[in-house]
Amino acid sequence: MTATLSIRGLRVARDGHDVIRDADLDVQPGEVCALMGASGAGKTTLLRVVAALEPFDAGVVTVAGVALHPGAVPPQSHLGSLRRNVALVFQAHALFEHLSATENVALALVHVHGWPEARAAARAHELLESLGVARRANALPRALSGGEAQRVAIARALATDPAVLLMDEPTASLDTARREGLSETVRSLADARRGVLIATHDTDFARACADRVAHLADGTIRER
Repeated sequence: MTATLSIRGLRVARDGHDVIRDADLDVQPGEVCALMGASGAGKTTLLRVVAALEPFDAGVVTVAGVALHPGAVPPQSHLGSLRRNVALVFQAHALFEHLSATENVALALVHVHGWPEARAAARAHELLESLGVARRANALPRALSGGEAQRVAIARALATDPAVLLMDEPTASLDTARREGLSETVRSLADARRGVLIATHDTDFARACADRVAHLADGTIRER
């Protein structure tokens, strides 16, 4: 099976220090992989490299056949294929505060992919419904609970049906019951043949939803 995400020999240096070095990792279609490690180990950096939000110094990152190479991050005009195939759910959600839940989810469909607003809004509503937050479709982010905001952020990430979904500490603002619900949601996302890579400190959450754990320590990845 061809990996939907492949990382080979990844090196990321900051201020003369290797944050990540010679890291290899594959995520298969339909697989949930938990990336674990101490704070500052480089988990978020790795996710941001895969999403082409940060440069890297050596290696190759391939997402659904789209390859990223060392050097500066390519301009947005060159990243269309990558943006369609990978999405990142940020730890702090990063929803636009002046837009409703529906508008947040529909934004990329309208402004990046050129969908008519009505079609984009209908797709947004479908995603919010599937994640159990359709009743909050018109709410602004400040009116959402942590769990609701998390699900809206996931809906926004899924709007373009990416092959790879990246999640950064998704349980950070959730209580135990909502963590369990998120575990079920993540498994359903993988069942759609999507590769899911989750950076997390939460051992119980990783145990509940991940097929495999990769441990990032001292800049390198060890699987267990």
